[in-house]
Amino acid sequence: MSVRDRVVPGTELLSESRVDAGYAALATLLAVGLIAPLAWLVIDAAGLGSRAFEFLVADQTLAVLGRSVALVSVVTAAAVSVGVPLAVLTVQAALPFRRFWTVVIALPLAVPSYLGAFAALSAFGPDGPLSTALGVPLPAVEGFAGAAVVLTLYTYPYVFLTTRASLLSLDASLVEAARTLNCGQLESFRRITLPQIVPGIAAGALLVALYTLADFGTPNFMNLQVYTQFIYTRHNAHMGGYAALLSLQLLAVTGVILAVESAIGADDSGAYASRGNRGAAELDLGAWRYPALALPVLVAVAALVLPVGIFAMWLIRGGPGYEFTQLSFSWSYGWNSLKVSLLAAVASVLVALPIALRSVTTGSTASSLTARIPYVGYATPGIVLAIALVSFSLDAVPGLYKTVPLLVFAYVIRFMPQAIGSIRTSTMQVDDRLVEAARTLGRSRAGAFRTVTLPLIVPGIVTGAALVFLTSMKELPATLLLRPLGFDTLVTFIWRARETGLYGQAAVPAFVLVFVSGLSMAVLLAQEGDR
Repeated sequence: MSVRDRVVPGTELLSESRVDAGYAALATLLAVGLIAPLAWLVIDAAGLGSRAFEFLVADQTLAVLGRSVALVSVVTAAAVSVGVPLAVLTVQAALPFRRFWTVVIALPLAVPSYLGAFAALSAFGPDGPLSTALGVPLPAVEGFAGAAVVLTLYTYPYVFLTTRASLLSLDASLVEAARTLNCGQLESFRRITLPQIVPGIAAGALLVALYTLADFGTPNFMNLQVYTQFIYTRHNAHMGGYAALLSLQLLAVTGVILAVESAIGADDSGAYASRGNRGAAELDLGAWRYPALALPVLVAVAALVLPVGIFAMWLIRGGPGYEFTQLSFSWSYGWNSLKVSLLAAVASVLVALPIALRSVTTGSTASSLTARIPYVGYATPGIVLAIALVSFSLDAVPGLYKTVPLLVFAYVIRFMPQAIGSIRTSTMQVDDRLVEAARTLGRSRAGAFRTVTLPLIVPGIVTGAALVFLTSMKELPATLLLRPLGFDTLVTFIWRARETGLYGQAAVPAFVLVFVSGLSMAVLLAQEGDR
């Protein structure tokens, strides 16, 4: 029996047990309520009856499936091919300005890939500014190849970061032992290093595959028909059942990717847990370290310098269609983005707080499951979630259809797990003895939480809210389908600029989104610095 149990009256303990039961019911209700709208996909698809199978095996559906799988495979392989060498160079090689390149190489992760696609469309082509500047006609970047290149440039940091983390935790004494046994650098890497970093590479590859499969903006901008684009066009053609069926098929492919990664990640027999000399293995490139610098330079120019330069050109000189007035930017779009993202951040924290606290304080299987359920929404592609919420609002709550509350609800479902994770991490760092001491000194349960726990987890709450706010600002498909009529945001305005070909009008909102994306990276780096 703890000290607190000896000093707290039995009637108060009984009251607390009732509070616990109510608290558990609330957390479970919130978690289940967040993913319940996805059930409307099943209802809509079931309405197709026997035609569902015909749609599933139709030539066009199979072609989209094959194209989507091919894009995911190519981008994932390319991201691994770029991310792993960059991780090795920045961790083990004596690369000039290594710390600088480490930050620069990670930055493309913060830029929405659809902005990179937008810039590439404008920059390349026979009449593009790059062709004009170089005096050589360059081919246009679009279609499958264009989408693959752009997605690779903005997703390889997932592999880079996870592989880098694995390399930093590597026991360097194993590599040194291999070299004393006459293994060369290449053979030591293949036989010692590679087996230990495979789980990290697999984790990064999973994130790349899921991002590519769920991405909506880049394939659309590149005129490539994949799942997300196909679902969007079927929804706009009032083929709701078909769109729901495709959404379920996309969710099934997502599940397959997760299962494959789980199988690879579970096979960590090559990994060796050791407390030895970590991260000190050095790769001696000699004079080759200067040519090796070409890889991070090339990637940084393509993923960062090019889009920022194109946006600056639009802003200073005016881009295609800049002089037209039928589409002009208004700062009210920025205010709309700010308003709905702020509401999503506040709502996410309010919902995430009881779920995260319960999962940490009780530690039961049920509470852990409750904390995991909302991650289903996080793994669900934005276009799929939007289709489900459209059906849910039309069938169950017509008054919510195309309203700000429904849009905010979509953001909460999609991004709230970021708040859960941040609050859980902060709560786990709170020393239980402090809370128990407050209780033994006469504080009620709520009083101990208010005076002890809450001040300690405020940084986690703020970080979670910031991440939800920043990612909501960039969300494209859910905003397109769920926004109220006449309600434009930064991302929907960029979408309209792309559709009308008035690229120059997108300069200001693109710069604002790049700045916001940079803030999200700063938040993540600040989190890393706190650990």
